[in-house]
Amino acid sequence: MTELDTIANPSDPAVQRIIDVTKPSRSNIKTTLIEDSEPLLQCIAAGVEFIEVYGSDSVPFSAELLELCRRKNIPVRLIDSSIVNQLFKGERKPKTFGIARVPRPAKFSDIASRSGDVVVLDGVKIVGNIGAIVRTSLALGASGIILVDSDITSIADRRLQRASRGYVFSLPVVLAGREEAAAFIRDSGLQMMTLSAGGELSVKDLGDRPDRLALLFGSEKTGPSALFQEASAASVSIPMISSTESLNVSVSLGIALHERIHRNLAAGG
Repeated sequence: MTELDTIANPSDPAVQRIIDVTKPSRSNIKTTLIEDSEPLLQCIAAGVEFIEVYGSDSVPFSAELLELCRRKNIPVRLIDSSIVNQLFKGERKPKTFGIARVPRPAKFSDIASRSGDVVVLDGVKIVGNIGAIVRTSLALGASGIILVDSDITSIADRRLQRASRGYVFSLPVVLAGREEAAAFIRDSGLQMMTLSAGGELSVKDLGDRPDRLALLFGSEKTGPSALFQEASAASVSIPMISSTESLNVSVSLGIALHERIHRNLAAGG
């Protein structure tokens, strides 16, 4: 492996850039920090534009990541581990990370241009669940995700990037209000199926439907809002042992999308 330049001076402009990107109070988010080799690989593969990628000089740099950066003409440098410790004081210290330009926010048209089912999350706020749902939705052929009342203001949210392992830029994730989300689903001619404990249909019935669907998941505590329930064509339940109160929302989504796998993969996502 070719020797990489090392940033040993805390006054290097890259150090200040990293400090600026990690400030939690930023209001205009144009750049973001992507952490760890796997998320970096996924984001680069998804076409995210990187300004520079860094590694701690105390840890070997991934040969696969280095090669991909070279193919994409992304600058790579190491940073002295003492500077890394200062940059991430009081929080988890990534050994590899990069500064990327935040892609434009996804739009409904990005989802409409694809053919897989649409995932709608209504009031799901736990970032770990949302991140797991992003990965599962991508793997099982969904065309995109609509986040309603998630408390997330940008998909560049570092928590969401961590939870999704970098896949959040690999499919459209739209942040929307309930009314506009409901209007998009209605205008797109999609049937909305609401996952709920007392559903009229079994999740197995989803596999028999050839048309594209909108799969609605509410929060585990309150369920979906009245607006979406009224707009739903049917409710769907997952059979399980009666002593179990409910499944985690990301698990429920995985079960539902797995029933739709043949339809969505045939449609091309």
